[in-house]
Amino acid sequence: MPSIAIITARGGSKRIPKKNIKPFCGRPIIEYSVHAALESGIFDEVMVSTDSEEIARIARDAGASVPFMRSAFTSSDYATTKDVLTEVLTCYAQRGKRFTEMCCIYPTAPFVMAEKLRGAYEELLRTGADSVMPVVQFSYPPQRAMVLRDGMLVYQYPENFSKRSQDLEPIYHDCGQFYFYRIQDDLSYNTDSFAPIIVPETEVQDIDNESDWAIAEMKYRLMTGQVPSDC
Repeated sequence: MPSIAIITARGGSKRIPKKNIKPFCGRPIIEYSVHAALESGIFDEVMVSTDSEEIARIARDAGASVPFMRSAFTSSDYATTKDVLTEVLTCYAQRGKRFTEMCCIYPTAPFVMAEKLRGAYEELLRTGADSVMPVVQFSYPPQRAMVLRDGMLVYQYPENFSKRSQDLEPIYHDCGQFYFYRIQDDLSYNTDSFAPIIVPETEVQDIDNESDWAIAEMKYRLMTGQVPSDC
């Protein structure tokens, strides 16, 4: 069953300049996604979709394929991830290459390890699901959320005020790291229903600004044992 890893790495990042190739713990951050995909051993093709020659060069040096550049549309602010993935699958199909599974990996996802990708692939096969997504439990129950009303804090769900947190249903959110899909003959794939891979909070971090970046580096060093035990 031929499978492809698609790492989506557009060149224009506004909040963190050159975010997709910015050094993270000493290496361009995109290298972590490329190496995880290659080391997993489950992909027939590991490619980067980009509109940037600089990103393409770094991706190729890391071992990924960049067989074509993004179109003007999929490089725009209006294109969705699905637009990018569909373009990649279509371009490969036009070259006579089709795949039965696809993994979309974000370029700023250093917490994606080879074993995590293998585990997700095994879950896709084991469950027969159309899609698999890593998720993390909210650290505080959203059912106990507060909102502002006339300048005062009130419970958004007052019926949960007296409930113990352990009695509330766990709620999860997308880790923002990768997604595994089965690909249909018409190159479509299901984005509505996912089997979960539950990830600990120590291996999840949104990276939207410089503070997030620093926190992610601290978490990464902790996860990989690069932090002294007395820190």
